[in-house]
Amino acid sequence: MPPLLLGHRGARASRHIPENTMASFELCLQHACDGFEFDVRRSADGMAVICHDPVVRGMEVAKTSAAALALPKIEDVLRQFSSWAFLDIELKVGGLERRIVALLRQAPPPRGYVVSSFLPEVLTTLRSLDDDLPLGFICDDRANCDRWRDYPVDWVMPHLDLVNEPLIESLHSADKRVMVWTVNRADDMRRLSEWSADAIISDETELLGSTL
Repeated sequence: MPPLLLGHRGARASRHIPENTMASFELCLQHACDGFEFDVRRSADGMAVICHDPVVRGMEVAKTSAAALALPKIEDVLRQFSSWAFLDIELKVGGLERRIVALLRQAPPPRGYVVSSFLPEVLTTLRSLDDDLPLGFICDDRANCDRWRDYPVDWVMPHLDLVNEPLIESLHSADKRVMVWTVNRADDMRRLSEWSADAIISDETELLGSTL
């Protein structure tokens, strides 16, 4: 099967639309992606807001209300995109696990989804709340990536620099799916497809769509 084509924070390479916005998610789908990755943080009032960095426009996300932050919330993304996009929901912090599980139980995205994190404690808490929730472990260094066996995940998500064909084969042999990030060159996209990667995340969504 061909890999899922996913935009990184939407169509991140766009110079006229900010990343992690509804417009950016829409644009990456227009570029023929199957879905997108996006980042989730917890506001001071416990809302799941969409942003990558802990500080936005001088406001610390964890100490500011969702209304003051004026960022999209995960409910907005699910409402607008879950029926027609694969969603990679990356939790940047703990404290949102129950809210995420409740939302996904209420309306699981029919095109597929995964809840991912760099944080083992977040993944462990999610698994304790839902045995069937698709989970992904993100890793960006080799020592950490080798610990995927320790975590209750369905997906392993290594950085491009860590990936070779034997790694993908070994993960598939362990019944894991492989999502590679961030893949911005056409030759890397084609090579990962030939190696049977299950999903590819790219900033360059227009290139990704035209290449694969």
